[in-house]
Amino acid sequence: MGTTTRSHKPNEWAAKINHTHIINDSFIKEFISKCYLPKESNDIEKKDLELFELFNADIQNPIKYILAVDGGYTTVEVKKNFPSAQFAFFQFGAVLFNVKDLENLSEKPYIFPEDMQKLHNLQRFKLAIPIKNILTKSESSLKNSIRKAIYDFFIKERDRSTFIETLKWLIFEEYSSTPLNTYSLASNPNLDVGTGQFVLNRAAMNPDYTFDSPEGKVYLTDVFRLHEVVDEEQGAGGMLGYLTRLIEQLILVHFIRFIFKHQTRLLNEFLFIADGPLSFSGQTANMHIPMRKLCNYLNKNNNIYLVGLEKSGPFVEHAREISVPPKGSPILANGKYILLSNNYIYKYIVPGDSSRMHYGSTSYYSGKVIFHSQDGQILVLTVPVSDKDSILNPQKEDYTNLDVVLVNIQKMRCDMYDDAIVPVALANKLVSLANHPSKILLEKFAASVLNE
Repeated sequence: MGTTTRSHKPNEWAAKINHTHIINDSFIKEFISKCYLPKESNDIEKKDLELFELFNADIQNPIKYILAVDGGYTTVEVKKNFPSAQFAFFQFGAVLFNVKDLENLSEKPYIFPEDMQKLHNLQRFKLAIPIKNILTKSESSLKNSIRKAIYDFFIKERDRSTFIETLKWLIFEEYSSTPLNTYSLASNPNLDVGTGQFVLNRAAMNPDYTFDSPEGKVYLTDVFRLHEVVDEEQGAGGMLGYLTRLIEQLILVHFIRFIFKHQTRLLNEFLFIADGPLSFSGQTANMHIPMRKLCNYLNKNNNIYLVGLEKSGPFVEHAREISVPPKGSPILANGKYILLSNNYIYKYIVPGDSSRMHYGSTSYYSGKVIFHSQDGQILVLTVPVSDKDSILNPQKEDYTNLDVVLVNIQKMRCDMYDDAIVPVALANKLVSLANHPSKILLEKFAASVLNE
């Protein structure tokens, strides 16, 4: 591995000939020859084409408001002589639109500054955590520094409410008439991973949303289990994507809780949009269980319109393959969609054995839909499903308010990016952190604050 210099000596670059040893290795050749790739559109069997369904745009649309959430992060080195000392800065945004305003915006190929005036109640949420070779002054380890930073972010008061109140509402199912009394952690965060369960007793929770244990304080935010992926030496860079996806969806839950508490009927008029699939990654995957319970409860007793939009990855690549193949006619024509079954996913998109594997069963509370809209958008959506087994034999009625979701998604076309929709494009534009100049300026900012 090459390295860059910190002195007058030259950089240590990797040699430019060593790839030949890999290319000429028979073991490597044999291994690669046995690998499977995702299928092309002409490989899809005729019987699987029967899964494609016609989109029905002729329905009554109850949605009057759209709330979209997006977020991002960047990592910075804060000390020139110690590049291993790193912070991560996060910024999340929630934007609220009136559907009528969106319909006007969606007709424009570009978003201009004056279009920003169409936004209502833009809110930004910021977070900074140490991820390597840095401790907060109140903590003795990187793991505890990160735990405390996440807890402080959730307990911060915003508009007379906190995210941690929402987390408690979600975890203990306080939206129902029979809330849970306990919630079990896989391990005590003050001990090593694999130390056995630690039970959070709702009645024993302190006013500051912490729990007492002989080994030390336990935060309610420890339910995310992010402490399990922190390495004191190698750092916590691997958890950043998990944390981003987690906070984006909990921000949506925060707004859902507010509406549910103060004006429940408005749930019938709101569409909530997340950037990315409705799932939780890595150590936070356990959060899909309380999220599914919340969605099922709201769908049964009130209503919920919620969708996640994927912009990259194998499902997006497959969507384009079947909608605009390099040669031949599209097999997913305009105005059609497909509910992706477990068998279809492992057969054509993510190579695997569908008889042994259950896609997303431990992380998704949603089912995937590929939608080729009437005006040519190619979108990969995730919509809440009532049960993890729904994707084994997908039925339209299992996908919560699917018709309404598709009708509204089609209204929001934005030509600024490939297959983008206006709410997510604007949310991203307002909160994303660029490498230049954002990263450089954040490095200087963090270094100056540390040196004060």
